[in-house]
Amino acid sequence: MFFTIESEELSVKINLIGLEINSIRSKETGQEYLWQGDPQFWKGQAPVLFPIIGALKEGKTNFKGEEYALPKHGFVRNSSLGKMVKQESDLLLFRIESNSETLRMYPFEFIFEITFQVKGKSLHVRHQVFNTGKGEMYYSLGGHPAFNCPIYPEEKLEDYSIAFPEIENDQTWLITSDGLIGGPGETMLDNSNKISLHKHIFDQDALILKNLKSRTATLSHKTKGALLELTFDDFDYLGIWAKPGAPFVCLEPWLGIADSSEHSGKLKEKEGIRRLESGSSESKSYSINILR
Repeated sequence: MFFTIESEELSVKINLIGLEINSIRSKETGQEYLWQGDPQFWKGQAPVLFPIIGALKEGKTNFKGEEYALPKHGFVRNSSLGKMVKQESDLLLFRIESNSETLRMYPFEFIFEITFQVKGKSLHVRHQVFNTGKGEMYYSLGGHPAFNCPIYPEEKLEDYSIAFPEIENDQTWLITSDGLIGGPGETMLDNSNKISLHKHIFDQDALILKNLKSRTATLSHKTKGALLELTFDDFDYLGIWAKPGAPFVCLEPWLGIADSSEHSGKLKEKEGIRRLESGSSESKSYSINILR
């Protein structure tokens, strides 16, 4: 089932399965900005990542001496756990509550809410996590929106770059064959504010940026200028990814990261993990802003 919200400028469609953005389209031009999930390359579009980011070492994590197996990026994506609890012309609110199925994978009672709201040429995505259990809770969350790139038939990937407002110095991190974080990788930003895209840039998997000062990433064409931007003030990491040769690019705000190859296996020692006390909640948001 799909739900649509609109502003004067944009029409946005959300899939109840996985609570995934399905479309971000200009009402004036009909231009579709979101990748449409061609399975030849990647059937995803904008998975919601919760309660982990990426892969676990040996596919499992340990909490208080018990082992739990979680799929890559958690259990929200591709699931039917979500329920729509509020619908307005420009806003949708969905909720997932822990149950016996989630407790087998993840030992915490919780409520997870995600709100999509469109204003003007922007889509705002707000996540709220409630710890409804009796003890502390550990979690990560993130977004994985994929954008058509190049967006017009006459363009090529090499016409595009990811630009940042600050001058940056950052490197990516190697990813092992089982999806774990290895050692330091290639320097991607050397006293610069731009990563130029090319057909081999994702040959070694995603770019993982841990030390950005900027909290805005702009997808920009070399002559036509900025196409869209992701703002992610509440998130610690940025992933940039595509299937090699595919006509899209993902800009991924992450609050957490995959296990490292040296990780102890204990959930509370996982890099970037969030800790939430019993009865408390935390809200984290990002926005997609269409610029042309």
